[in-house]
Amino acid sequence: MSTNAPSPSSTAPATEFTGAGMLCLVAMLNHVALTGGRITVSLTALQLGLSTFIVGGLVALFAVIPMLMSVRAGQWIDRIGVRRPLNLGNALVVIGTVIPFLVHDELALLFAAFGIGIGFMLHQVATQDVLGHAEPTRRLRNFSWLSLTLAASGFSGPLIAGLAIDHVGSRMAFGILTLGPLLALAGLRRLQPALRAVDTAMEPAARQVMRPRATELLKLPPLRRVLMVNTILSGAWDTHLFVVPLYGVAIGLSATTIGTILATFALGTFLIRLALPVIQKRVTSWTLVRVSTVIAVLVFLLYPWFSSLTVLMPLSFVLGLALGSCQPSMLSLLHQHTPHGRAAEAVGLRLALINASQVSLPLAFGALGAIVGIAPLFWAYATALSVGGWANRNPPQDAEPPSP
Repeated sequence: MSTNAPSPSSTAPATEFTGAGMLCLVAMLNHVALTGGRITVSLTALQLGLSTFIVGGLVALFAVIPMLMSVRAGQWIDRIGVRRPLNLGNALVVIGTVIPFLVHDELALLFAAFGIGIGFMLHQVATQDVLGHAEPTRRLRNFSWLSLTLAASGFSGPLIAGLAIDHVGSRMAFGILTLGPLLALAGLRRLQPALRAVDTAMEPAARQVMRPRATELLKLPPLRRVLMVNTILSGAWDTHLFVVPLYGVAIGLSATTIGTILATFALGTFLIRLALPVIQKRVTSWTLVRVSTVIAVLVFLLYPWFSSLTVLMPLSFVLGLALGSCQPSMLSLLHQHTPHGRAAEAVGLRLALINASQVSLPLAFGALGAIVGIAPLFWAYATALSVGGWANRNPPQDAEPPSP
């Protein structure tokens, strides 16, 4: 078999996994720590008197090591299976949340960013690998469950963090965030037999597949387009999560109010994913992407003109509807067009590209915000979205997967 034109993963035998629902709940509990940890780290850093540039650097650290490690992590998971990476990732998230609870200073925030970022990356790659090894209909259903649970945690994480910071302080906020990954460890313990069975079933394929460079995956046009779209829309998502706390502090909003705005965004992602099964029967994935991009551009253009919560919350909600509509289809497309035996590696490559934007955007926007203020940051990414949307205006017909 040629390494430049490998068969897609959809042609490989599906691996039956009976614990998809529980695994999605475990991912949700770890994601609460990630989404809540980001806002807690950023607001704690501001409370400690650190500059917006340093705050941007701390937020970027959630992604910098995952950016460098995710492809290798995917290759490792393809080779050894998912059970050990899931356990290790969950343990690192626990460590990342508990350290700033025990030691509350700048160095602890550094460890929090590293631990939570690396741990969730390992957990995410392994989780998506497990859920993607299924026949197409079950695969899309698995990713719909995952997207729903992550939308729920995206809603609850910032809200929990904001309320905790305002009412019990940032130290206790980290302590509360530790509870999620601790419960997730208990859930993973119950899944060990099912995960061990998955590893056993996938081991022969992992041994037989030749592994060229990860960049060979980018030579597959449909897969390359899916990766590009994910990176652009993820950048919009992360820009919102980073810039809104800075903007809220600049206009005098409390941590609870900022957390509420971000939670409203996550509520939008959750509700749109409830409606996606109906929407996906009538609208193609690429049409959803184009519409979402236009809406995101408009929201980013409007955001800095308003300071009232009655306007900021609806804008955040609409942005959540737009960006939340694409992820399940994009994840399914990723597995649809990935060579057999390299699914976790493709997920790792996707995360590497996403994390590259998570590293570069906070650093760039933190530096730019210190010079020109917060409002131009919204407009800068609106411009980037417009350029990306124009480049993706005519996706090839073969990029749409065949109907199951």
